[in-house]
Amino acid sequence: MKDKTSLKNSKYKKYLPLYIGLALAIGVLLGSKLNFSDTTEKIFATNSKKDKLNRLIDYIDYEYVDSINTDSIVDVTVHGILKNLDPHSIYIPKKAYEHNADDMRGAFIGIGVSFYIYNDTIAVIRSIKGGPAAKAGIKGGDRIISADGRKLFGNIADRDSISKFLKGEANSKVSLKVYRPSADKVLEFSLRRKQVPLVSVDASYVIEDKLGYIKINRFSETTFKEFKSALDELQDKGIEKLVLDLRDNPGGYISTAERIVDEFLEKDKLVLITKNKSGDINKTYATRRGDFEHGKLYVLINENSASASEIIAGALQDNDKGTIIGRRSFGKGLVQREMSLGDGSAVRLTIARYYTPTGRSIQRPYNNGINSYYNDYEKRYYNGELRHADSIKVADSLKFTTPKGKVVYGGGGIIPDVFVPKDTSIENETLQYISKSGFMSYFIFEYLEKNRAVFKNMDFEAFRKNFKVDTNLIGEFITYANFNEAEIDLSNYREQLKRTIKANIAQQLFGPNEFEIILNEKDPMLLKVLEMEATINSKNE
Repeated sequence: MKDKTSLKNSKYKKYLPLYIGLALAIGVLLGSKLNFSDTTEKIFATNSKKDKLNRLIDYIDYEYVDSINTDSIVDVTVHGILKNLDPHSIYIPKKAYEHNADDMRGAFIGIGVSFYIYNDTIAVIRSIKGGPAAKAGIKGGDRIISADGRKLFGNIADRDSISKFLKGEANSKVSLKVYRPSADKVLEFSLRRKQVPLVSVDASYVIEDKLGYIKINRFSETTFKEFKSALDELQDKGIEKLVLDLRDNPGGYISTAERIVDEFLEKDKLVLITKNKSGDINKTYATRRGDFEHGKLYVLINENSASASEIIAGALQDNDKGTIIGRRSFGKGLVQREMSLGDGSAVRLTIARYYTPTGRSIQRPYNNGINSYYNDYEKRYYNGELRHADSIKVADSLKFTTPKGKVVYGGGGIIPDVFVPKDTSIENETLQYISKSGFMSYFIFEYLEKNRAVFKNMDFEAFRKNFKVDTNLIGEFITYANFNEAEIDLSNYREQLKRTIKANIAQQLFGPNEFEIILNEKDPMLLKVLEMEATINSKNE
């Protein structure tokens, strides 16, 4: 009798061909993934663009001489691909996506404070009205020193990392320790995180009898609701005329812009035309629900008004509704759709072109590259069109006519009905930049740190009427900004500087609405509106 070993060996010999076959099959399968000796011809022979990119990433992962973070290579690759399409097809990396999504949702989940990292501490500028922090009693000037026992002062992380401790799941609790300098004590708060609005209507108020004002900074999911609420409130106060301020508004959701236009146009008026790659045409019309169809309208635009802002301005202009005032808009007539890439990142890909109701495209040419496209402001500056209406270059081939016979042009932005020049002096440009960059806000915060008691019981109307920016405060800011060392002469802009400082103080004490009220008191475009109103009124007398 054969022993067990010989029986076992004979059994393996019997199945040896099968084992060899399986091993070869597995080897072929693994080789297709890991063998990088394929020739270039073989890679291209697959005739698959996706396979080619995947294979390149695999080559770098397994064969490149140094260790490389292929995630960053993928990001660069996607950027490069989109860069060669058009200026508005963009990649949103995973780390930027959530902030971007919050911005377009018009809300985030958190405690509701705006803050600075000031002397290595989270300093509250102000609590957002209606948010958990405001309801709990957290005030401007407070320092948040810990969240759920985690120290948030000293050698702290960046702003985004800090936000993670203040944001969180809806209704989740967070325990805060807050130092209040004015009382020199530490307070404890227990808050539930709630949805906090990211306001897109910066301001809404009555300028003068029957004339209202609304400023929109972008078109998010919540913008129409905000706008409608503001319009209803102004109408309850008796306005019959409205200034819609879309200056520096970069756009957002087209559907939001369409709903806002619908408030001004009668039923069945054409609002927008879109056309995709296949030549499919979609037309959007106004419905019967408009609440300001018979009101008088002024729309303010400038060189930074883009996309959805231009849809509104173009739809109103082409339907002979209202007066467009300002300077030629940016010139973006492409439609994007956001598409997930499956790893938390996304692309916004151009899927169509849009046209105003007369059929004009307002998209600027981009065939000279993205850098040239985004340097258009510099071209407008040097060719004089920011200062003189007759310097705007238009092509007769892009001439269109509205139903009432007004001539309008395509080819690059919305040209206003009434031109208001820009002050392009270096002093004014510098002042505007510093005001918007946050530099002045830091100065104002430091000023308020020393003077909060002055404003303790002051409401906005008292502040607006009684508070004056004196020459000492002007001098402190000029020193703080190093204007003297830079040899920038602000002697012709002292009044504007006073108003800008006062507006920034109002913003930190009361909010963005009050900021705009003060800043707009001598605004050239609003002064033009008031001048036109005065002329009309004098003719009617």
